[in-house]
Amino acid sequence: MRWRPDVTVAAVVTNESGAFLLVEELIDGQACLNQPAGHWEPHETLLEAVARETREETGYGFAPTALVGIYHWRHPHKDLTYLRFAFTGNITDHDPTLPLDAGIIGPRWVHPDKLHSHPLRSTMVQNCIADYLQGQRAPLTLIRHLVPEQNGSPGSCW
Repeated sequence: MRWRPDVTVAAVVTNESGAFLLVEELIDGQACLNQPAGHWEPHETLLEAVARETREETGYGFAPTALVGIYHWRHPHKDLTYLRFAFTGNITDHDPTLPLDAGIIGPRWVHPDKLHSHPLRSTMVQNCIADYLQGQRAPLTLIRHLVPEQNGSPGSCW
């Protein structure tokens, strides 16, 4: 059996008052908070994935501007390993009429000093926020999405 981590993306975004956009969701029957986040799907870039997941889980449009961090986390009770790419950026619009993904209760704006009063989906949530608050940012040019070689280009050894 070949081991493969689940690659996910997350949006770390604040409003003018410093509150973070989070998602309240049901996990195993318990309400908890997470960044707008989800799995990277085939045929999309990481940037497209984080914009899509943010829209699907909150109704907000999201335009990434920087990479906050890359997080490796192993679930303590399941045979699951996650590799999360967390991006910060700007909210572009909001459509409160959009249906949200299954299991999503709704978007919540939460100030960092109130996070301790809510169950979090994983330690990645607080780590992403802590790194954001410490000013950790990497340019999006750090991520390169390479396209297949065109006819006439030298081939690879694959």
